[in-house]
Amino acid sequence: MTDAGDVRASDAEREAVVELLRVASVDGRLTLAELTDRTEAAYTATTHAELALLTQDLPEGAAPAPLQPREGRKRRWFVGIMGDTKRRGTWRIDQELGAVAVMGDVLLDLREAEVRTDTVEILAVSVMGDIKIIVPDGVHIDLDGMAIMGDKRVDVEEAAPGTRAPVVRVHAYTVMGDVKVLGDSRVKPLQRRWTAWREHWRQLHGADWGDERRSLDRGH
Repeated sequence: MTDAGDVRASDAEREAVVELLRVASVDGRLTLAELTDRTEAAYTATTHAELALLTQDLPEGAAPAPLQPREGRKRRWFVGIMGDTKRRGTWRIDQELGAVAVMGDVLLDLREAEVRTDTVEILAVSVMGDIKIIVPDGVHIDLDGMAIMGDKRVDVEEAAPGTRAPVVRVHAYTVMGDVKVLGDSRVKPLQRRWTAWREHWRQLHGADWGDERRSLDRGH
């Protein structure tokens, strides 16, 4: 007789877990890096037991409540004028962000941020300056805008097409400046804190999720 945990997971069950993870993130229970890691793991899980690992430290029966409207909230600005502005570590994102670099540098590290919105929206304006946005590998990046004698680019291992990964949308405008969106593998990697699901995942697969994810072919 097949153990209940060994039953093969369906696509619908994977999507249900991804939605629960999204709700947990909006509630402030997961950072962007944690949400991204668990979302990717959910899409690669093959059994009920593996899916259960990803939500074992989250409330049961969390309803997919609609996001709170952001009307009346102002954009949060990070400005570097002939100087440096950096935001990293643990912080909350519950509104649109703005970054302006004029002959200076702005660094926004989103990996340990608590993202209370479905999409991270960033307006980035660089005039003879440098704006660097660091994200976990595995998110969807939507970059648009214009570069005049400058550069705007993405260097991120993005999620596989068709997956409901976190979205970071950047509207970049540069004049003799740079706007770069970099994944965790392109900078000093974030030291993930210990969590029970990672330990159990390692026991099941013989590898840490970060190592396993980097070995996947994202094209398949």
